[in-house]
Amino acid sequence: MPTIHIHNKSGHPQTFEVHGFHDNKNITVPAHHTSTIAAGAHASGAIIALHHGHEGEQAEITFAGFGGNDFFDISNIVGAGGNITIQQVGEPSTRKGDPLFMEHLRSAWHKADHKTKESLKGSVFTDGKGHVERIGPIKDHPALEKFVRSFADGKTYIGVGAWNGSPGNASDNNQSSAAKGTKDSLITYSDGDATPDAHHHAPHTAHRPPQIHMIASETHAAPHKPEAHHGPGIDLHNRSGHECRYFFYDNYWNGNGTAGANFDHPLKSVHLHGHASAFVSLPKSFKGRVQRGQLIPATWVEFQLAASNDGHAHGDVSLEQGCDGAATIASTDGSGRHGGFEKDIIAHAPAKAVVHRQDGKKVLGSTMGNWMAGPNEAAAEWEMKEVGQRKAYIKGGTGTEDVASKNQRLRVDFF
Repeated sequence: MPTIHIHNKSGHPQTFEVHGFHDNKNITVPAHHTSTIAAGAHASGAIIALHHGHEGEQAEITFAGFGGNDFFDISNIVGAGGNITIQQVGEPSTRKGDPLFMEHLRSAWHKADHKTKESLKGSVFTDGKGHVERIGPIKDHPALEKFVRSFADGKTYIGVGAWNGSPGNASDNNQSSAAKGTKDSLITYSDGDATPDAHHHAPHTAHRPPQIHMIASETHAAPHKPEAHHGPGIDLHNRSGHECRYFFYDNYWNGNGTAGANFDHPLKSVHLHGHASAFVSLPKSFKGRVQRGQLIPATWVEFQLAASNDGHAHGDVSLEQGCDGAATIASTDGSGRHGGFEKDIIAHAPAKAVVHRQDGKKVLGSTMGNWMAGPNEAAAEWEMKEVGQRKAYIKGGTGTEDVASKNQRLRVDFF
């Protein structure tokens, strides 16, 4: 599996917020030190530098994405307070990011006229001497985006790019170009020049072949008889005409109405040919989801197999992290409970609701937002019209039917 190397060239410990890797736990890298994070093949996530508790520059990474290639970039959409670059280990030609972003920012600020500085109040933060310490989220301030483009256009993600139906800015879109193949990633942080040291490499881990991190994999090409299986689990049905691999993610943690979503370590995957089905045995403690593939945006079928209050299985369909097709969930205890939808709501969706995932697939954007982009309101409005909150979670809250099955087994169909 690939590894993320985070090298801190600065003279102080630097904390990074981590999404999609490292159990979604922050990591603090000591001064002049390199820390590593293991990443699953095909995993996606972000490493975000924190400055006095505020999110700043970030490295966004997808390993072995479309065509088996790595996709990564440096983004300043949520802010900046330091310098950062990213590249494949041993491949300087793949480097992205402005290694002197803050220096260029401070120079532009120094040259800016009074009117420009007034327009940036609340988004550019200075110390007592007037030196720029950090900037706030560019995505929330059009004037800040214009200012940053004056010195960093084409060097980092500045706007939101081609997302949520917007064509984006060509300079930002170019940041999404793929590297060749999949290798370890090197992130370099600095208060000064974030160009990687010439000697910094990790040949012993740089060229590993991609591996999917999973505990078990089952393949069933023919229909089965659910009653032949015993114990907690899912009766999984591929109702499409195409083969697909489905991934089961157990939450990292569960609380009172909250959960720590798992994006990088699937517990199990199951491959099904078109119109095939399989019984997927799972531990009774499972609380999480199943989805097509490993990428988001995607339709999530969320469930637990033995609730603490009644011992029954409970589940629902969620479109909060996107929609890559229809899905349903149903009880198997004879109670007739069911949720989700069978209709194709992507084909005729409005352009602003549609995004193209890393694998090139046309999907609907996240209604709640994540580290990649904010909420897609057009997608939420379309899903409310075509599906409705009763059948699937669209914007959180309440009103979605709870599908319960007292035998700790549920049926899930993907269309």
